[in-house]
Amino acid sequence: MKRPRTAKKQVLLVGGEPHLLTTCKLHLEVNGISEVLTVSDQHKVLPLLDSGEVAVAVLDLGEPGAGLELLSQAVRQDLPVIVTADDRVNSALDCLKLGAFDYLAKPLNHGRLVESVQKALDRQCGEAPEESGEGDEGEELPGGRGRVLDEESRLAVFAELVTRNKKMKELFRYAEALAASRQPILILGETGSGKELMARALHKLSGCKGEYIALNAAGLDDPMFSDALFGHQRGAYTGADQAREGLVARAAGGTLFLDEIGDLNELSQVKLLRLLQEEEYYPVGSDLVRKSHARVLLATNRDLPKRISEGRFRNDLYYRLCSHQVRIPPLRERPDDLPLLLEHFIELMSQRLGIEPPSYSKKVLELLEGYDFPGNVRELQGMVDDAVLCRKDGLISEVPFVRTISAAPVPEETPQIPREENSIEQLLEAVWGHFPTLREAEDLLINTALEIAKGNQRIAAGMLGLNRQTLNMRLKTRRERPHDDHPPE
Repeated sequence: MKRPRTAKKQVLLVGGEPHLLTTCKLHLEVNGISEVLTVSDQHKVLPLLDSGEVAVAVLDLGEPGAGLELLSQAVRQDLPVIVTADDRVNSALDCLKLGAFDYLAKPLNHGRLVESVQKALDRQCGEAPEESGEGDEGEELPGGRGRVLDEESRLAVFAELVTRNKKMKELFRYAEALAASRQPILILGETGSGKELMARALHKLSGCKGEYIALNAAGLDDPMFSDALFGHQRGAYTGADQAREGLVARAAGGTLFLDEIGDLNELSQVKLLRLLQEEEYYPVGSDLVRKSHARVLLATNRDLPKRISEGRFRNDLYYRLCSHQVRIPPLRERPDDLPLLLEHFIELMSQRLGIEPPSYSKKVLELLEGYDFPGNVRELQGMVDDAVLCRKDGLISEVPFVRTISAAPVPEETPQIPREENSIEQLLEAVWGHFPTLREAEDLLINTALEIAKGNQRIAAGMLGLNRQTLNMRLKTRRERPHDDHPPE
């Protein structure tokens, strides 16, 4: 049975680590939340919940089974529950589906904890009406945290992220759970993996009625970043003849997507932190603070912990972003998506050209399966577009793929295979000097493939119609055999 909202601001902290409970309590009290009770024995929690004196519960999932049961019981009493746990997709998804008010990943950022508890208290006291939005059809999650979409609706929302991969589908369900949150969401992934497509899907899922506004922060110095994001007052600098609103104002009621935030300089990082933490900003040339009414999504292909160690990214900004993270796996970790993506991009390019989609040979797919795709899905699309343009008689040749793959930089970890020089001359000598043996022909083909592939075994194996292990075995056998294979003249 749901309890009426109460003005009593008692916060209950539940967890099995006394030192963590004490630290969290101190941070809450320092920030003006004085009525805080800590409990380390989960069996004592239910009587406290039934008493009606608890306004907000913070539950540390030290024991996932028992913790989820407590979460369910608290939600049934209309009590906002903030869960703290390890940063695991499945754990977060389960908690948010059960109705958790917020999910804070460990290591815990105490500033985020204070902020989340205060928002939950405001909601309980009626100071902050719960947001609602019209979005795709689906079942509302308990607590208003998002929607659980049926399969058809899910396919529509994530249509641009073409996949059949299990990890990607789990990621979609996680995104559904996070979509209604007003907290910043950090999207991580390599170049070309689909970060902006994920941001667009999160915007659709959120039900926000405002615009989706995107800004790529790579290469922006602080004046350019500040002007683009916050706008400026008339006369703020030479040439500022008129006032101009920034992207934050344009995204009011909608979503602001900031890409490549790992490249921001320190001053811009400070301003971004204020925007995320206080939801405030100053237009360039103004001393009047403005409130932000946009939910913010961010993305980077950088290793942020590494940049922190190099002194190039702020610790406080990183910890502000680490609660809700969506990591998109690179294409090389999704090999089952290659046939689907290949056909999808062939179809897209054929539609642009107004032609029937050409077919392709098995060898094309073998080439792609042997390549690491440093440029991910975007690189694959470029390769397919080129191949469709170069089609002959309704068939895609593997030649454009070989050309692109062989021109790609060889990864440092890929061993360079020693090969004999002048393979083409050897081939001519073999053809015109004497009829080659099968072993000679095999050696010449392998040498030529390695030469074209610049020593990359994956690429060469794909060209030869072999898998990498088979090619590696043949090279090893060749190195071990005596060099007396040529017949006497």
